[in-house]
Amino acid sequence: CFRALCCKGPPPPRPEYDLVCIGLTGSGKTSLLSQLCSESPENIVSTTGFSIKAVPFQNAILNIKELGGTDNIRKYWSRYYQGSQGVIFVLDSASSEDDLETARNELHSALQHPQLCTLPFLILANHQDKPAARSIQEV
Repeated sequence: CFRALCCKGPPPPRPEYDLVCIGLTGSGKTSLLSQLCSESPENIVSTTGFSIKAVPFQNAILNIKELGGTDNIRKYWSRYYQGSQGVIFVLDSASSEDDLETARNELHSALQHPQLCTLPFLILANHQDKPAARSIQEV
């Protein structure tokens, strides 16, 4: 009755979007999500396996599945792609040439995966503050 009298109802539900966040170990996936969730950057531990975080925005909620980036976990990434509506690929722009090549291969593999190939991709060149960081054009 009160809602009818005041012409106010419950706030409209915010749409939710499911994203997957991938990248090699040490690229900064966990730090990125901690920052987006306004969590303290202290005590960040690299993800082993996967984790899920809900990142609230004013008009939407992003449910982000972060997948660990070690060699033995990357082969299972595709098992977590189903239902994704977008991809965040985090790249360490200050990594070695070998790691950069591995990251390129993983990115190309994700871009060609049937469950991801039509989705929007955000490629984040992280660690731009490090002296060894490559520019976007170099990456």
